[in-house]
Amino acid sequence: MGKRGIVLVAGLCLAMATAVAPARAQVDVEPFIKKDKFDNIKLSPDGDHYAATVSLEDRTALAILHRGDNKLTATFALGKNTHVADFWWINHERVLISISEKYGQLDEPQLTGEIYGINADGGKAEILVGYRVQSQGPGTHIKTKKVESVAAFLVDALPNDPKNVVISVWPFSEDPFTRAEKLDVYTGRRTPLARAPVRRASFSTDNNGVVRFASGAGSDNVRKLYYRAGENSDWVLVNDQSVTGNVELAIGFSDDNRTAYLLSEQQQGANAVVAYDVETGTRKLLLQDGNVDPYTVIYHDGAVGLDVDTSSGRVPVGVGYMDGKPRTAFFDTDGKEARLYRTLEAAFPGHAVAITSITADGKTALVQVASDRNPGDFYLFRIDEKKADYLLSRRDWFDPEQMAEVRPFRLQARDGLPLHGYLTLPNGSAGKGLPMIVLPHGGPFGVADIWAFDIDAQMLAQAGYAVLQVNFRGSGGYGRAFEHAGARQWGLAMQDDVTDATRWAIQEGIADAGRICIYGASYGAYAALTGVAKEPALYRCAAGYVGVYDLPMMHTRGDVQRRGSGETYLREWIGERNELAAVSPTNMADRIKVPVFLAAGGEDERAPIQHSELMERRLKAAGIPVETLYYKTEGHGFYTEEHQREYYRKLLDFFSQHIGGAKAK
Repeated sequence: MGKRGIVLVAGLCLAMATAVAPARAQVDVEPFIKKDKFDNIKLSPDGDHYAATVSLEDRTALAILHRGDNKLTATFALGKNTHVADFWWINHERVLISISEKYGQLDEPQLTGEIYGINADGGKAEILVGYRVQSQGPGTHIKTKKVESVAAFLVDALPNDPKNVVISVWPFSEDPFTRAEKLDVYTGRRTPLARAPVRRASFSTDNNGVVRFASGAGSDNVRKLYYRAGENSDWVLVNDQSVTGNVELAIGFSDDNRTAYLLSEQQQGANAVVAYDVETGTRKLLLQDGNVDPYTVIYHDGAVGLDVDTSSGRVPVGVGYMDGKPRTAFFDTDGKEARLYRTLEAAFPGHAVAITSITADGKTALVQVASDRNPGDFYLFRIDEKKADYLLSRRDWFDPEQMAEVRPFRLQARDGLPLHGYLTLPNGSAGKGLPMIVLPHGGPFGVADIWAFDIDAQMLAQAGYAVLQVNFRGSGGYGRAFEHAGARQWGLAMQDDVTDATRWAIQEGIADAGRICIYGASYGAYAALTGVAKEPALYRCAAGYVGVYDLPMMHTRGDVQRRGSGETYLREWIGERNELAAVSPTNMADRIKVPVFLAAGGEDERAPIQHSELMERRLKAAGIPVETLYYKTEGHGFYTEEHQREYYRKLLDFFSQHIGGAKAK
């Protein structure tokens, strides 16, 4: 496949070559904080251009290049903390761009609802809809763009209409009723199509671009799905979560529009794909895995949709599962897309394969391949010839052969609940008797660790640690019942799952019982501090990055509780304010017996720095050694490379001091 040769700096090679040696070389953090060259890349429909997102220090830009000579033809970027969230080729020359904001590296990007357009040659770059649309002045008689405080999101790119798309429009009010409109991608002119029968609704269209489904919820967060037979038909309720207990989302229609495909929660087991007969209203189970939910949706052109809420106007043909390692399943195992994926999977063994885009003639696909050791390579795949040409890599300074292996594992929690997770082992290690870092993920609900290249885990493995990541109850990807088993279980059963996984690693001989620390970010930081409070003999140290440590404070500070639906979320998933003191690490500081490292940002709205400052005061009052690293200008995760460098150096040195891995270079 013509993999590129990669030259690594001497320090990095030495650290990897001595992965299991007692005296380890220092870890060079520079390769790990260096930004990806590109994030996502898509081909234009005629195949003449690429569009790609490029990560800068505190923003994400879009670059458009001519395929023939790789000449840069257009760029697009906004200000600090603004990011190109996604982009779509609408025709051979026009790209639509959606914008998000986030104020820290670990923030979940918040879509602003702005849609911009730009031509491949850089022309006609302008906002089409969003709160920053400006009036064209009183002397302008032809007003195409509507000046309105709204957010807008793409619903359907309308492949057969090169000038228009379907968008959903959200008024700036709490839990609004939304509407679907047609948007001219050149002028910004909008035409009403439908109004939602439920608040906060997303829409789905059929293959003719007609709005057919609306899915939403009010401040009670109870999801409802409505269907209508056509443009002038009334909305009919087809699923109410308060009645069925399940959430259903439309992910597309069959070619003839007679069958809709729904992603359907099940009372027990994993989520399923259901075929819904729009004439009779009957449902038929189409695909369901025994362990895991669909992770991605694969469409008729072979392209993967990562967001099932924006799948309109496309025909689903299969799904991807993250069952330990990724795999695909198709409605028709002999269909052309199934055959295409089998070809690609055979060509790139040991990798997850995803088609990001395909030319209109169906002859050339842009393919991403990635693995636990490979952050991601892109290839141009000539479908008829079955040949792949290497294009570029996200992080070509890493040699996949020298990176750490990630092994899926399973165990049973103390109450019998099956748990899944991932173990990252230092390259060349026998995987026995290692110092170990337990790394619970953030979120926590609906989020999951997956088999992929993880910067933190790879850096820690290079320092000589085994890294344990368990998808405790409440994590996403394992069905409704598993996720809901985590409700109101902060510090309780969710924490027990982390403890049980740690003890499993000791029993299996993977971890040296006397050299284990626990570390996480956001919720993971909460789990780290709670872990050393509840299990003072199990861990030798704890590190918390932009964490929440005082749960009652979540009801009064931060960005979650500002919405009515956010308040409902806090009560239902975390707990009533007056019930949370007992499971807050700030109130368990006297039970902690090991050193602690805390890092936080002063502009963090998700986990305000007051959590870390209070945790620090309580630890010091209890006589516990605590190191801190605070940056007043950072948010939920550090953006600035200088700050990231200092953070990772301190983190590695902290772990080295207490359980003996390599220090930072």
